[in-house]
This record gives sequence, structure tokens and C-alpha cells, in this order.
Amino acid sequence: MSVPTRSPEQRSDALAAALAARQERARLRSALKHRSLTAAEVIRGAADNPVWASVRVSWLLESVPGIGCVRAERLMSELHIAPSRRVQGLGERQRAALIAALGERA
Repeated sequence: MSVPTRSPEQRSDALAAALAARQERARLRSALKHRSLTAAEVIRGAADNPVWASVRVSWLLESVPGIGCVRAERLMSELHIAPSRRVQGLGERQRAALIAALGERA
């Protein structure tokens, strides 16, 4: 499949949207790091924020202080969450179990 040709306006709009998404993810990681936002709030608010919804669960967990890649991987394995899963792709039970598991950290 070839890449579609875009007009300069479409290209600049796409670049602006990508920049905004990167900035929002950076703000999200900073807020999680400084505990002004919890992972549970991100999971619950993902329906209203498309950037939060598109974040991988592993990335979200690793952004929480006290959880590194090993703990995140172990937690996701225990909850039967695939490593490639995004927040928007979590089922209701997975979402509830993840929030419960993050209880003391979230």
C-alpha cells in the first residue's frame, strides 16, 4: 500500500496534531510522576480524552512512581492484559481489576 499524497495544508495539520499528541503525553507523564494525576483517573477519563485512550497500558504503568518495567509486566500478566494493549482496548473487568490492583499507587 502506498502512502497517500497530501496537500501542504493536510500535511501541516497532521504535523500539528502529532505535536499536540506528543505534548499531551509528556504532560500526562509529568502529572503522573508528580502525583497530580493518578493512573486510575487516566483509565476512567480515557473515554473523554483520545490521547489518554491511545496510550499503551504498559507505558501508563511505567509512568507511575514505584512501578518499573518488570512490575508493570508482572501486573499485566497477572491481569491477563496483553503487552500491546492500549487503555481504550481494556475490557470493563480488566479496567476494574487494574484500578483495584493500583489501589495504593493510584
